[in-house]
Amino acid sequence: MSAAVLEALWAAGEARFAAELGFLFEHSPWVTARAYREGPFSDPAALIAACGSVLKAASDAERLALIRAHPEPAGKAFIAGTLTASSAAEQTSAGLDRLTPEAFERFHALNAAYRERFDFPFIICVRLNDTESIFAALEARARNTREAEVAAALVEIRHIARLRLDDYLTARSGQDAS
Repeated sequence: MSAAVLEALWAAGEARFAAELGFLFEHSPWVTARAYREGPFSDPAALIAACGSVLKAASDAERLALIRAHPEPAGKAFIAGTLTASSAAEQTSAGLDRLTPEAFERFHALNAAYRERFDFPFIICVRLNDTESIFAALEARARNTREAEVAAALVEIRHIARLRLDDYLTARSGQDAS
């Protein structure tokens, strides 16, 4: 059923495709708009692969802008309640809304050190992790080179996008079936 949803969305044209799926990549609908040109897509993996090709072909500035568009785990935007709906749900699903004050402070310190070192936020697919594995990854990845961290962030962003796409397709398939 997800293939049918993707095919129908692709057939509706680039503008509709990008408008519907622009949320997959945080504040960066250009990724799905460019991926549209590689369709139609037989399944979600094909769309995510096309998005990966778009990211590979993107300029360094575009990739950095995409990374910088993402919020830090348990960061200031989370505390202030200014995250996108998708990011807020993802961080809540990882238990980041239930951290102790000490854990929030630890996240704040680690996020600040990471941002100072790399000049972009730490990105991890929180839905595939729990609080302790996020802490461990943040501490371990802070020792990487900047090049390695850009690559790691883009891998995590693709994981995030895939899960968001799966949620979207599940919801759309349910709507179309009724």
